[in-house]
Parts: sequence; C-alpha cells; structure tokens
Amino acid sequence: MGHAGAAAAAVRYLGPARGPAEPLPRPELRCVREDERAPVQPGEFRRVLGSFASGVTVITAPAAEGEPGPAGFACQAFSSLSLDPPLVCFMVGRTSTTWPRIARAGVFCVNVLGAGQDELCRAFAVSGADKFAGVAYDAAPASGSPRLAGAAAWIDCAVHAVHPGGDHLVVVGRVAALGACEDSDPLLFHRGRFGRLGAR
Repeated sequence: MGHAGAAAAAVRYLGPARGPAEPLPRPELRCVREDERAPVQPGEFRRVLGSFASGVTVITAPAAEGEPGPAGFACQAFSSLSLDPPLVCFMVGRTSTTWPRIARAGVFCVNVLGAGQDELCRAFAVSGADKFAGVAYDAAPASGSPRLAGAAAWIDCAVHAVHPGGDHLVVVGRVAALGACEDSDPLLFHRGRFGRLGAR
C-alpha cells in the first residue's frame, strides 16, 4: 500500500470521508556522503555520549550446532522498539566474534543486570574467555538461551531483523517471553563507571 492508499485507509478507519485525503509528502532519504561527515573525533564522540546514563545488559544465546557452549556478551546499547508487535533491539559491533554465534542460534535473551552485578558485566565484556564459567543460569522458556541468575529482568527473543548501522549492526528481536524481579534495582553505566539508583 502506497502513501495515498494508507491515507485513504486512515480516513475510512477514522470516520466518514469529507473529501479526498491528501497524502503527506514523502521525505527524501539518502545516504550521507563521505565529504559531508562532521569532523567528530571518536574519542570526543565517546566522551560526550558517555553523559547518557543507561542500563547494562548481557545478551546470551544457546549453543548452536557445532558450538562448544552458549554465547554471550555485555551490551550497553539496548532499547525497546515496538509494542505491537513486541520488539526490542540491541547494537553490536561488526567485528564482534560473539555475534556470529548468536546469529547462528537465531534466538537470544536480554539479561538486564541488577545493581551489584558489575563484576558479571566485566566477565562478559572480556573477549576469548569462558564467560559462563562459574555463572549461575537456567534456560529461558522460549529460546533456551541462558537466563542469568540475579538479573533485574529478562527478555526472551527470536532474531527478527538485522540492519547495518555504521560500524555496528542493529539487531531487532521479536519478544516471545519476558519477566522482571520487581524488587531489584538496575545496574547503571555513566561516564565509564557503574552506578546504581540513589536512595528513594
């Protein structure tokens, strides 16, 4: 359905027609050329964006066929995306060695870390180690992905879409199951340091 068809459908849905519906002009979308890039240095970009406090997650996936064990990595770049259908997204670097394992599994679980789980986050931020050594977890109900003990919340997903985003990939997940520990505060990350919510 084009813009005109969508506008006509909206008019039928919202009430009786009062004349022809005029579709909104379609925005012109294009890629940014190399000579249009702002002169922002990576260090400055990281410093300024570090002012945005966020939660911290660990993305996990079950072992795909031929894999030695489950996969997982610490991820700060996570967000809800859509209510209907229920979608979330996370961003992962194109050079990540863990992402191909999650992609092969086709499913993942977002573990929202709770206050006090900063050491767990550091363990999953290390490359090349057995990240699950000594870590307590069970299987998420829909995907079988590791659901980490003590997490403030978990979101069990199937990979819905993957989009390019500069030196990262934007991974969209369709939510199949989720849950939260209502009395758990989240682990926060701000300007390169972990923190927690203040006293209430």
